[in-house]
Amino acid sequence: IASGRPIDSIKTIAEEINSKKYFIAGNGAIIYDIQKEKIIYEKYIPREKVLEIIKMCEENSISYNVYTDKTILSTALKYNVLYYYKENLKKDANKITSIIKVDSILEYVKNEPNIKCLKITVCDENQTIFKSIVRRLRAIENIDVMDVSHMSRKVFKQGTEDIEIGYFYTEISSTQVNKWQAIKYLLPILQIKPEEVIGIGDNINDKEMIENAGIGVAINGSYKDVLDKANYITKNTVKTGGFAEAVYKFIEMWGRKECIQ
Repeated sequence: IASGRPIDSIKTIAEEINSKKYFIAGNGAIIYDIQKEKIIYEKYIPREKVLEIIKMCEENSISYNVYTDKTILSTALKYNVLYYYKENLKKDANKITSIIKVDSILEYVKNEPNIKCLKITVCDENQTIFKSIVRRLRAIENIDVMDVSHMSRKVFKQGTEDIEIGYFYTEISSTQVNKWQAIKYLLPILQIKPEEVIGIGDNINDKEMIENAGIGVAINGSYKDVLDKANYITKNTVKTGGFAEAVYKFIEMWGRKECIQ
């Protein structure tokens, strides 16, 4: 599993699929050894950079959340945090994604000298405001700001109704942090070659993985930048089984020792 989620949020998914070796958290900021229950690789955003990013967001009155190794810090349940909150409502208490709602993220981080920040998400419904803050964030040295130009859309169940919300968002990480960099670290440990990797994804944070894997698979309905990098695009979407389609197709293909055309 390679995900943008914090550690505990991925642990429950790893248990469900009986994964017992490693997983990647924070879009590549952490590699976790499941059997030894310890982090074997980590690359966090330096605390001084976290504070600089937070202050810029505060000064521009734009929504942001801080993802640490253990929790998500938020001042309000909206945008991407609302997604996790709604997901938590369907889970047992010991399997939820930790969300800490605070009055001030800035003060929280100031009072946590040893905070380990995986990533910061920045969201806004107004594209003009969003693009303006992204330009300013890119002026900060030694961080990577994910290149996103699309609007994210999430659908939530409200009683019997489906409620759709749309917002622009980006993710900020330390430099050279992405899923593929973490996979590269694991390759010699797992004794496999880059060309033996199948990368399957649907989000913009999967782009480097899909581009560099031996076979890069994009799920139907993915963002254009992701589709453009893929060797194969599934016929099914995420909801209709795109991931399962890719797994069955390429495990069978690998068994026949055929290569993708």
